[in-house]
Amino acid sequence: MTLPADIIVSAQGLSRSFGDIAAVRNVDLAIGKGEIFGLVGPDGAGKTTTMRMLAGVLSPDAGQIFLDGIDVVRAPEHAKPHISYMPQRFGLYEDLTVLENIFFYAELFGIPASVRRTRSAELLSAAAMAPFSKRLAGRLSGGMKQKLGLVCALIHAPDVLLLDEPTTGVDPVSRREFWEILYRLRESGVTIVFSTAYMDEAERCSRLALMNAGEIRHCDTPDRLKRAMPGALLSVTAVDVRGAFDALKGVPGVLGKLMMGDRVNVRVDDARRREPELREALARQAIAAEVGSIEPSIEDVFVALLGKGQAT
Repeated sequence: MTLPADIIVSAQGLSRSFGDIAAVRNVDLAIGKGEIFGLVGPDGAGKTTTMRMLAGVLSPDAGQIFLDGIDVVRAPEHAKPHISYMPQRFGLYEDLTVLENIFFYAELFGIPASVRRTRSAELLSAAAMAPFSKRLAGRLSGGMKQKLGLVCALIHAPDVLLLDEPTTGVDPVSRREFWEILYRLRESGVTIVFSTAYMDEAERCSRLALMNAGEIRHCDTPDRLKRAMPGALLSVTAVDVRGAFDALKGVPGVLGKLMMGDRVNVRVDDARRREPELREALARQAIAAEVGSIEPSIEDVFVALLGKGQAT
């Protein structure tokens, strides 16, 4: 199959079931070269199954996958040199050092010794891990283990990097460092497919596929998805957040609401009309609060577009 010049990964009609459970249903994807493409959704949405099929380690029940013209379903071994897949639990060997782990994966991909040494040094430097090259992998922090996993996944210079929730359980500082590495990879031409349940990470992607119950419900850039959110978003900031949330029950025009720290995000049909009505509803319950318009986050968009978080 010949793909358009700017598309490196294409999938049509991907489906996969496990017994009576349909994990992925009729998924279509077209991922451009140099994108950071996000698969976003809750646990059980089908992200990992989709990733494993794209990587060629799980055969779909139906559908096709092409990577730069290579049929991944029929010829996964031909696609292997061009893809790197980092699963949720990457197979590091904790009794080997950082450098020994990297060399092991280099051997698996048949990387010559001279190239292996040079590329290992470059990747360790980029990941700020050169000082830890002789440390046992089992003695690394969670964030450093993930960065080591990423280095191992990049040792054969893949065109497409598949990352399945790589920052789950990683501290915020390590997550930021991880993303800085990904941005540099994108600038070098690597295409990244990144699955996550963290909505703040979704904001960092070039495009997003919002998944739920095995299906892609919406796919677009973060900005366009925000503009596609039905209604508008108002922020209600109050000391008594629960009281404010309850006071808005049954207020006309409220499409959904979500508690977020010291505020309630309220999705309404018409911000200009409903803002004074929300103030009145809160005043009737003697709830001191500030009400104003805000830009929606991807979490607000996800909840709105998937029909959850309705007013109660």
